Amino acid sequence: MSADGKIADFQASPARFGSAVDKAHLEKQIALVDGVLFGAETLRTYGTTLMINDPELLKQRELQGKRSQPIHIVCSSSGKIDPQLHFFKQQVPRWLFTTINGSQFWQQKGAFHKVFAIATVEGGINWVAAGEKLTEMGLQKVAVLGGGKLVASLLAADFVDEIWLTVCPLILGGENAPTPVTGAGFLANLAPKLQLLSVERVDQEVFLHYRLQR
Repeated sequence: MSADGKIADFQASPARFGSAVDKAHLEKQIALVDGVLFGAETLRTYGTTLMINDPELLKQRELQGKRSQPIHIVCSSSGKIDPQLHFFKQQVPRWLFTTINGSQFWQQKGAFHKVFAIATVEGGINWVAAGEKLTEMGLQKVAVLGGGKLVASLLAADFVDEIWLTVCPLILGGENAPTPVTGAGFLANLAPKLQLLSVERVDQEVFLHYRLQR
């Protein structure tokens, strides 16, 4: 994020302002997990997902008996995703968490390897059921890559254990520029509390690692 807490500019352009070190850091985190979650808006913005390309990280996963790429799980209540996105040509396992209505478009299509219709009575994604499905399918450790609405939903459901933030040396501003956590927000006395685990400075960026306090 920028120094003023934005993950994109006011036009919600793809965030390309992180350094090569930051990208390598993210790739390293992805290499440690069984699956990654990200929202449909994040996918629409970038059109792709971040794959593991580092030979050492790929070798590490092979030695651990893991598939070369974690499962990439798109989360979308509507299921409205352009099937022409380059994401659907990338060599990664693709799942979709959606609702019954959202799943209808993808029936009989091979773009997603698995489609799960997991909805609440209000029509959103049921994160309790989604968490149970992840466990049932053998995914023990999952990373959340954004965006802010998805992160907010998972924080509200108390499904987040750790948070990594990279603070980059620029100011984006913008009243409507997206931030790492959006949604309805939390009152101060009910807000998730964090414990700072580590701080590392690399050149002009600061890497922060937090654990959720419970």
